Amino acid sequence: MRATSRLLQSCRITLFTRKTCGLCSQARTVLSDVWDKKPFDFHEIDIVKPESKAWRDLYDFDVPVVSSGKSDQGPSSHVLKFWQIHISKAGEPAENPKLSSKAVKLMHRFSPDDVLAKMETVEKP
Repeated sequence: MRATSRLLQSCRITLFTRKTCGLCSQARTVLSDVWDKKPFDFHEIDIVKPESKAWRDLYDFDVPVVSSGKSDQGPSSHVLKFWQIHISKAGEPAENPKLSSKAVKLMHRFSPDDVLAKMETVEKP
């Protein structure tokens, strides 16, 4: 008897996104690479939707994070954009904005290895 891939998914990854976010597409590509190595339960929350207001209030400037940097040309000469994910055990309750400070997170540009390392942390008893 073979276990289904659903039973092998010990982690849930939640991507906080916007509908037209190009960087979020890049994040999905990274997560797809992770999935190829270690399947997980995937959830996506579009923070622009009315039902996601609590998440928008929390992560409005983190999805993607837009921050100004300083260089020789002065402030705001370049823009850095990032994305954010939460990683939790697959069997845990759905993400809750009120508990976000306790979430295992990855922000900014992350690699498949970064995600896999956080997944290992979450899976530890």
